[in-house]
Amino acid sequence: MIKAMKLQKAVIAIILGILALIAYLIMDANDISWSKYILEASGLFLMLGAFLFLYPILFARKDKEGCVELDPEAPLAKAPETAEE
Repeated sequence: MIKAMKLQKAVIAIILGILALIAYLIMDANDISWSKYILEASGLFLMLGAFLFLYPILFARKDKEGCVELDPEAPLAKAPETAEE
C-alpha cells in the first residue's frame, strides 16, 4: 500500500513535468520572456518523479537470508522455525 502511494506520487510528478514542458513549448513559440521558468519547473518535476520512482529501491532492506524487501517500512518477516518432534 505504501509503495503504491509513493509510485502514485512519482507518476503525478512526471505528468506535471510533461504538462509544464508542453506549456513551455507553447509559451516559447509565442515569445513570452518568462517561459524559461516554466522549463525549470518542468525539469524539477521530472527529476522529483525520477527520484520518487527510485526511492523504494534506494532504501530497500535486506533480511537475514539476504533477500531484499522493497518496502522499507514493512516489518521483517521471521523465518518459520522447524520444530523437531
